[in-house]
Amino acid sequence: MSGRTLSAEDELEAVAMEQARAMVRELKQLADSTPDGRVLAAVEQAAVDRGRRFVRDRLQDVLNAQAADLEKKGGAAGPAPAARPGTAMARRRGGC
Repeated sequence: MSGRTLSAEDELEAVAMEQARAMVRELKQLADSTPDGRVLAAVEQAAVDRGRRFVRDRLQDVLNAQAADLEKKGGAAGPAPAARPGTAMARRRGGC
């Protein structure tokens, strides 16, 4: 086993590292327990599912931390621009 030392700059990075390690371990266990001939499909699907969840959760963590930092500083520097009327509309189904 390789003995590497990783250092995290903050709690968000530490959580990401721990969860990435846990995900790799889960994928190894799945590969070991899956019958021959089905390993690639099973592990690939699990990697995609877990990877999407990992990325979504890390994005949420980063944005929540940014929002918390802004709240501590008294909010954002200025108002958020609103969309002009009629410009933020969804297209109808079947339309161009």
